[in-house]
Amino acid sequence: MPENQEIIELSSEAKSWPFVEAQKVLKRIEKKSKDKINLQTGYGPSGLPHIGTFGEVARTTMILNAIEQISDKKVNLIAFSDDLDGLRKVPDNVPNQEQLLKYLNQPLTSVPDPFNKHGSFGEHNNSMLKKFLDDFGFKYNFKSATELYKNGFFNEQLKNVLNNYDNIKDIILPTLGEERRKTYSPFLPVCKKTNKVLEVEIVKINLENNSVTYIDDSSEEVEVSVLDGNCKLQWKVDWAMRWIALGIDYEMYGKDLIPTFQLSAKICRALKGDPPENFFYELFLDQNGEKISKSKGNGLSIEEWLTYAPQETLSYFMYQNPRRAKKLFLEVIPKSTDEFISHLNKFDDQSLDQKIENPFWHISNGSNSIGKIGISYNLILNLVSASGSNDPKLILDFIKKYVGNIEEGSLEFLLKLIDGVINYYNDVTKSSISYKKPSEEEVLIFEDLIKRLSAMPNTLSAEEIQTEIYQIGKDHNFTNLRDWFSLIYQVLFGKSEGPRFGSFVSIYGIDRTIKLIKDKVS
Repeated sequence: MPENQEIIELSSEAKSWPFVEAQKVLKRIEKKSKDKINLQTGYGPSGLPHIGTFGEVARTTMILNAIEQISDKKVNLIAFSDDLDGLRKVPDNVPNQEQLLKYLNQPLTSVPDPFNKHGSFGEHNNSMLKKFLDDFGFKYNFKSATELYKNGFFNEQLKNVLNNYDNIKDIILPTLGEERRKTYSPFLPVCKKTNKVLEVEIVKINLENNSVTYIDDSSEEVEVSVLDGNCKLQWKVDWAMRWIALGIDYEMYGKDLIPTFQLSAKICRALKGDPPENFFYELFLDQNGEKISKSKGNGLSIEEWLTYAPQETLSYFMYQNPRRAKKLFLEVIPKSTDEFISHLNKFDDQSLDQKIENPFWHISNGSNSIGKIGISYNLILNLVSASGSNDPKLILDFIKKYVGNIEEGSLEFLLKLIDGVINYYNDVTKSSISYKKPSEEEVLIFEDLIKRLSAMPNTLSAEEIQTEIYQIGKDHNFTNLRDWFSLIYQVLFGKSEGPRFGSFVSIYGIDRTIKLIKDKVS
């Protein structure tokens, strides 16, 4: 049986969420005569792109890969930018803020770029989005709202909205406050005088002319076509219209958008469309438990994560438990990286049914070009701390003595990992280190540790060294051996937790470890 046929059969029972979602999409397509499956991920470029935006793309890509593994259908990921939206407020984390204040409520693609690199603020943020997607190797088809409105691509569906104007209002109005109901319209005219996207009451609609009429600031009636970018849709209606115009079969969205999706789905049906299969995910939180915001710029940035760990570890963070809220701040990087390495190291030895449940399958699309990594993030962190060195070559030499030959794929990943750990130590760990001064009784225990290490041959394995260190804890009456290892980490590394100390000694060397103990204890 060919491997892909076996994957097809196993995937129907798979519990990993990308395969579960892939099966939902394929069941939808069975009812339609479509050759291409369209997935969509939306981007609101009113603020600088942040890690949550790309988390959505990474997760959607995992579903795309799963579909391609079990189907011969072509799959297309549309990265849609709502860049015709008006600038509602000036983000806190951009330069030239006073300049931007002049352009409030104008389309983002009409607002000057505060960074002076692109034709508009919308284009700047779109460029940042595309660069990141390209750097990660995502397969996607970028779509700009400005372009699709103005070139007439949306015109047929804009007529559809106009023809169902009252039906759509009947869906939306019960969800609005009393004052907002009086002026609500699905269409937002773009003012010819001010270039602002207007939220105004529509006093007339003309189906024959495909136009709407509103009253401007000078109390004059203004008739404007709803076609060719002269009007933009309110975004709940816009979302529904896009699903039909672009033929969207699947979309993910944050938990806070559940009511919005439900409303847009009703509007989509009113327009005689079929809402896509969907999946909501929990939001990322910063270290204070607050929702990450584009405008605030809180939480971790993509650039920060990639400064401290390889990109595969970020994909792993995005994969795990998408329906559980997770804090996203610097201290999660070592833990996530070590979890990723654990899954990676199991992958090649697993059966196919185990592999498709392994997160690494969905991060790497079923193949392993990295190999195995025989060391943890935290162990490298201790090596950097103990050696006092920022030289990646020195750290790599320590590791090579421990793991032996390193294959090319593993070496590339390992070098990125070492660079990231060195950066993390200097930027995060170093300032928080607080070494414990051992008591007189504890000094005697460390002297015993030195004595026993001195008696060890250099040929001992990490496991044999660890066993002897366990024995020292027992001999000195530690009721809980965790307390013994915590004492080692506090005295030698300035923190209460760490990787297996036997592995550290094996990598760093017995003589160097003895010198380290003497330096810290004295």
